[in-house]
Amino acid sequence: MKNFRLISFGLALLLAIACTPKTSQTLQQPVTPATPAMPQEVMPATAGEIPLPMDSSIRQGTLTNGMTYFIQNNNKPENHAELRLVVKVGSLQEDPDQLGVAHFVEHMAFNGSEHFSKNELVDYLESVGTRFGADLNAYTSFDETVYMLQVRTDDSVQLSKGMLVLHDWAGGVSFDDEEIDKERGVVVSEWRTGLSAGQRMQQQYLPVLFKNSRYAERLPIGKPEIIETISYDRIRQFYKDWYRPDEMAVIVVGNVDLDEMETRIKQQFSALSNPQPERPREKYSVPMNGQTLVSICSDKEATNTAVQLLYRHPEYHTRTEADFQESLTRSLYNNMLNNRLSELSQKADPPFLFAYSGYSGGLGHVSNYTSYAVVQEGGVEKGLTAVLHENERVLQHGFTETELDRSKTEILKAAERLARERDKQESGDLASDLVSYFTDGGPILSAEQYYRLVQQLLPEIPLVNVDALAKQWITKENRTLIVTGPQKEDSPLPSETELLTLIDQVSGASVDAYVDEVTEAPLFSEDLVPVPIVEKKTDDATGVMDWTLANGIRVFAKPTTYKNDEILMSAYSDGGTSLYDDKKFLQARFASSIINQSGLGAFTEVQLEKMLTGKRVSVVPTIGSQSEGFSGSASPEDLEVLFQLIYLYFKDPRKDEEAFASYVAKQKAFIENLDANPNFFFYDQTTKIKYNNHPRTGYPTVEELNDLNLDSIFAIYEDRFSNAGDFTFYFVGNFDPEVLQTMTREYLGNLPNTGRKEHWKDNGIELVNGVIDKTWERGEAPKTTVQIVYHGPITWDDASRYRFNSMVDLMRIKLRESMREDKGGVYGVGLSGNVSRDPKSEYSLVISFNCDPPRTQELINTASETIRQVAEDGVSDEDLHKVTETQKQTRIKSMEQNRFWLNGVEDCDYYGYPLSKLLLPSLESSIESLTAKDLQEAAATYFNANNRMQFVMNPEKEVN
Repeated sequence: MKNFRLISFGLALLLAIACTPKTSQTLQQPVTPATPAMPQEVMPATAGEIPLPMDSSIRQGTLTNGMTYFIQNNNKPENHAELRLVVKVGSLQEDPDQLGVAHFVEHMAFNGSEHFSKNELVDYLESVGTRFGADLNAYTSFDETVYMLQVRTDDSVQLSKGMLVLHDWAGGVSFDDEEIDKERGVVVSEWRTGLSAGQRMQQQYLPVLFKNSRYAERLPIGKPEIIETISYDRIRQFYKDWYRPDEMAVIVVGNVDLDEMETRIKQQFSALSNPQPERPREKYSVPMNGQTLVSICSDKEATNTAVQLLYRHPEYHTRTEADFQESLTRSLYNNMLNNRLSELSQKADPPFLFAYSGYSGGLGHVSNYTSYAVVQEGGVEKGLTAVLHENERVLQHGFTETELDRSKTEILKAAERLARERDKQESGDLASDLVSYFTDGGPILSAEQYYRLVQQLLPEIPLVNVDALAKQWITKENRTLIVTGPQKEDSPLPSETELLTLIDQVSGASVDAYVDEVTEAPLFSEDLVPVPIVEKKTDDATGVMDWTLANGIRVFAKPTTYKNDEILMSAYSDGGTSLYDDKKFLQARFASSIINQSGLGAFTEVQLEKMLTGKRVSVVPTIGSQSEGFSGSASPEDLEVLFQLIYLYFKDPRKDEEAFASYVAKQKAFIENLDANPNFFFYDQTTKIKYNNHPRTGYPTVEELNDLNLDSIFAIYEDRFSNAGDFTFYFVGNFDPEVLQTMTREYLGNLPNTGRKEHWKDNGIELVNGVIDKTWERGEAPKTTVQIVYHGPITWDDASRYRFNSMVDLMRIKLRESMREDKGGVYGVGLSGNVSRDPKSEYSLVISFNCDPPRTQELINTASETIRQVAEDGVSDEDLHKVTETQKQTRIKSMEQNRFWLNGVEDCDYYGYPLSKLLLPSLESSIESLTAKDLQEAAATYFNANNRMQFVMNPEKEVN
């Protein structure tokens, strides 16, 4: 099932983007020039005004009180259901004195209701293995509030409780005065967490982007001064006014009986009533501005520069087959233009770091054609000109037939894969589609229906219809130009006049037609003779096969049916950057990334991408600190291509000067302003202290990037991948073992074995011992960032690691309870725990949070007191059960994922564990042996005050 209303491009691209697009060279190969798009006539749509069908597997209905419900049976994950309560109410419905209350109400739904007092809701759900955040969550937007809960369906009590939770969210939230006051701090902390250069610039451009609309003044996060002071009654009033069944939907997707669930919904939700009189729910839109609006925003903490030009158009709807065909036409346009922009980004001196152009739905019942680019500092004019030139190229010359053929192939293949996975779709994804259907409207098709429509309608779309969209979309009316970037006196952003003049100059300027460079050469032409497998073993418990080839390569393979169209691959060999001295470290660190963006053999990266059109295959070489290897994936039908790519990355990597220059240029642009970001400053400074300024930690400098040398990089890559004989490969997914075995013998078996045996080297990268307390002042946002690190040695055995990890699970709960729920001092508190064997058996624990500066020491003390309570006062049986039940339920769901098995088999091989460790009985055995005393002792042992680092970053001017 899929909702085919296009996702809004919206505000996401206005956030900071760091990326390193791929790079290419020009080929002297047969080319296909673009044909003029005009004045050819647009062909009429071949599809008629036939209404699109509804996915017949969905049970839909409306209760007498107006509440809508959707029920769908689905088996992934097995014995689970995804529950949603959708309320068509968001920040747009707030009165002027309620800004932020829609979001506040969402928070309060977790703090007491008719059947769950105070924190009883979260306590109960955690006791049955539900993870707060992952399985239990909610969000508030402009137009809707959505509550999400995953429950087990093989436990009737849990399913009943889950439906009761939805009922209480819909009409029974308590809004206890004390709980409201505690939650004020949490909501304000969430606001504080989001404070950044991006947020401050957003405050500047939103009034322009949403001029004369309610969206400009109703951000869901609200205003902290209102959250801190608004009366209890005004919060309750919002809930009474807007949480009404005729604006709600209950969604249930999972292992459920449709008839039984429908009866349950009718019994449980029909008694909810609508308020009398009802407040009318206004429809708020973003108006057409009829002109070009401009917002140029800068901030001294901004790290990159971006430019965006939006062309606003009326909202589109997809309700008929003709609408659907039009949506496919838009997708073809978007795909082809963005492929051209990607090619440009791969030049040695790219005009932008990343660029996008496309048409999509937007906020406020409008659609936008958007041209967007992240550019180098001082490169706004250059980047904007390049993007606009590509728009002009389409206006004047259109696309080519070869581009259209490739784009159609991509869309058709994507639809085919969706249909293949129709019985393996995740219930959470299906529930999300139903949420969108209820809030946004439009059709909701099954995967099969979608595939059939694509098969029927896509081939009939002529090139002239795609080309014609440019003239419809690129207009001089209803435009908004937004530029964001660092605030620097020596490198100011261009003025509004300069940019508008540039846009006018580019408009209508003559540009050459695009030349589509293609090659007919095959990707792989060698004739390989399969080599023998000298040893075969199979683990009966897990079904994992273990093969050793004559050249020494070892292969672990587990066939699964968790996904119909997925095979995952990884590979490993000892060595990595550790084998090179500090002078060559950076060359080794970047080697695999640069080679990965250089193409293969005789093919540039652009050629390779075109050649692989329609194929679902990816192979990425990697060089880490202690190893080199690969990660990859493929559709079963493209498995041989995956093996060919692996073979070529060993035998025929490409040395590409243009790719190298492009990569270095983007990396330099990415890091040159990072120090302006307080979060990066904090990361950089803490890393230097934690690792005693070790040269192999942290980010490189611009000067170090200038010293990169392609000859050295290529030599290191060849050295790392010259000997395949010490590699181990891992395959998990929907493959035929005989087919995999044949390809393994043919492609992996013919890779070289030089006989060299290697082991990684200990380069002395380790956390410093002792007690460290360091404070900085950085950034203008009124928030303090705190990180507390504990570390030390640990015994490397199953029992110690399991106790450590279980203690981390427990402390995440306890820190959240004390610092968020009890103190209302943080939105979230992070606790990461890591255990490593190599180069030394050691552990680390990192507590991190943001808070109001005046409360910093109070909350640090709260964290310390929480640790003390566990270490000295002990652990309750209830908390022990929360930890172990969550572990069990998480493992049950993980075992249905190919990624779990790929990572697990690789870990078992590397560390010498039996494969049976991955099975549920192994975990259950550990759970049975774990005691509350174990957790208490682990906390006392590993939160070691003798090796403790505390880092605090306050704002430059403390805000009280």
